[in-house]
Amino acid sequence: MSSNRHILTAVAWPYANGPRHIGHVSGFGVPSDVFSRFQRMSGNNVLMVSGTDEHGTPIQVLADQEGVSARELADRYNRIIAEDLVALGLSYDLFTRTTTGNHYSVVQRLFTTLHDNGYVFTRTTKGAISPSTGRTLPDRYIEGTCPICAYDGARGDQCDNCGNQLDPIDLISPRSRINGETPEFTDTEHFMLDLPAFAEILTEWLKGKEEEVTASEPSGDGGGRRVGWRPNVLKFSLNLLEDLQPRAVTRDLNWGVPIPLEGWSENANKRLYVWFDAVIGYLSASIEWAERVGEPDAWKRWWQEKDSESFYFMGKDNIVFHSVIWPSILLGASGKGDRGGEVGTLGELNVPDEVVSSEFLTMEGQKFSSSRRVVIYVRDFLERYSADALRYYIMAAGPENQDTDFTWAEFVRRNNDELVAAWGNLVNRSISMAAKNLGEIPAVGELTDEDRAVLADSKAAFDTVGARLERSQFKAALQEAMRTVSEANKYISDQAPWALKKTDPERMATVLHVALQLVQDANTLLTPFLPVAANKVYAMMGGTGTWTGMPRIESGHDTIGDSEEKVDYPVITGDYADNDARWASTPIVPGTPLSRPEPLFTKLDPSVVDEELARLAGDTE
Repeated sequence: MSSNRHILTAVAWPYANGPRHIGHVSGFGVPSDVFSRFQRMSGNNVLMVSGTDEHGTPIQVLADQEGVSARELADRYNRIIAEDLVALGLSYDLFTRTTTGNHYSVVQRLFTTLHDNGYVFTRTTKGAISPSTGRTLPDRYIEGTCPICAYDGARGDQCDNCGNQLDPIDLISPRSRINGETPEFTDTEHFMLDLPAFAEILTEWLKGKEEEVTASEPSGDGGGRRVGWRPNVLKFSLNLLEDLQPRAVTRDLNWGVPIPLEGWSENANKRLYVWFDAVIGYLSASIEWAERVGEPDAWKRWWQEKDSESFYFMGKDNIVFHSVIWPSILLGASGKGDRGGEVGTLGELNVPDEVVSSEFLTMEGQKFSSSRRVVIYVRDFLERYSADALRYYIMAAGPENQDTDFTWAEFVRRNNDELVAAWGNLVNRSISMAAKNLGEIPAVGELTDEDRAVLADSKAAFDTVGARLERSQFKAALQEAMRTVSEANKYISDQAPWALKKTDPERMATVLHVALQLVQDANTLLTPFLPVAANKVYAMMGGTGTWTGMPRIESGHDTIGDSEEKVDYPVITGDYADNDARWASTPIVPGTPLSRPEPLFTKLDPSVVDEELARLAGDTE
């Protein structure tokens, strides 16, 4: 097993304008955690970072509506989101926020380097103004008809139908999403990121990812480098390069990172815009993590060393920011691109190894919409159902490669048929029989061909499942892991150890030993997907210590926004290295005491479907 890989798991930053729903976490949250847990189990050095994205006019607009400051609104939702992600078991090394003094500093250093290298320049553009308030309207708060594909519902920054970048003034029949009025467009000066200057190097970089698709598969123990991007992500990204245009990195607003240049920093109504500063959060969070652990330069191992690897997880609406804009910022700050330039004060920085994007999740045939109450918030879901049940559904039936629909009927079916009747039943029947009849893990006697075959199949699954997880093929990996559960259940039914108690107790003990080894293997294979259940099974099997680490909330301490006063704020972190979970078939130890197990999952009554549909109907009336 290799243990020298340094892997950055960069998780999309949830926007702090409300609680997150299950559609959000199906894209950025659960897939990134499954990947990170697998890599840690494989002995690799993982740094999983993210935080709440807290700048931009939408935050200010909502704060005004609620009669609070933008900072107060961000504080509230930063904590709510952090608590929800911890409850879901997402194992961040650091989940922070974009309003820290550290983040401001890193953003300004990168902007300064880009400016010095000539990759940002000023241009007078047309800015959208609300006629009724006189305030700037953010791009995403303007919608209209796309001038390229004629889609009615395109946003002022991007058309979700054709994927092209837009400016609000390009839209046909633009209108404000706040009050429906037609915006006015006035001259305003902004800094632009010269994206066309990176077209050639980005094309070469992405074409390289295309070639890797045909490379050999990695090993299943996490020891080989990944190859190839998801085809939908790669094709979409290459299409974006066909018509790159300079993109504004500043806005007329007072809630954001100040522009660090003389004559601009003093202007309280000009700020670096949210889309520019948010992607830099991956780097600033890594730097903040290094400071927290007392090794200020530790972040460099993931960002500057050429053999390190970085994987970015998000929904498909964020692809452009991670496969075009963020690489351009990193390249420009490293002195690469058509204009050349010097390496900035943060050193030469690595571009992403892969952008792992999920498609969209809908609910009962409808698009998630908080405003129309077509939504299931993570917090509400976890008040009624287990985190592992949600994680399992997202990985088994989620939008990995295509848009998929969440239905309560399918959730109940998978919970009852797969978690309860298959995996939960295997755990319960195996440990119960051994505990009741023997009180401990029995020694193994002479093995039959059937015994050896099922054990070999179980052991071989680590390579198969591992190879899938290495490629972020989560659905296929989970299917293979659950296949081993089915084979283990079939083995027990075929061998019928309960019938051997009086006729052949020695054979019964051997069958139960094999069954418990199969439980141990299946629990390991399922650990990245079901960490809460994995810890329970580990304890049921007589394990001591920590099987797989779980996240917790601690306090960060830094300035917030432009304030010089240091304050505490919640961060997610955890101890994930000193765990017993390893990606391998670990032999069970005869003589280990066993106790009667508790049910692993809760069977749901079919009436849950009608109850939840009625709740949804009530919310959408």
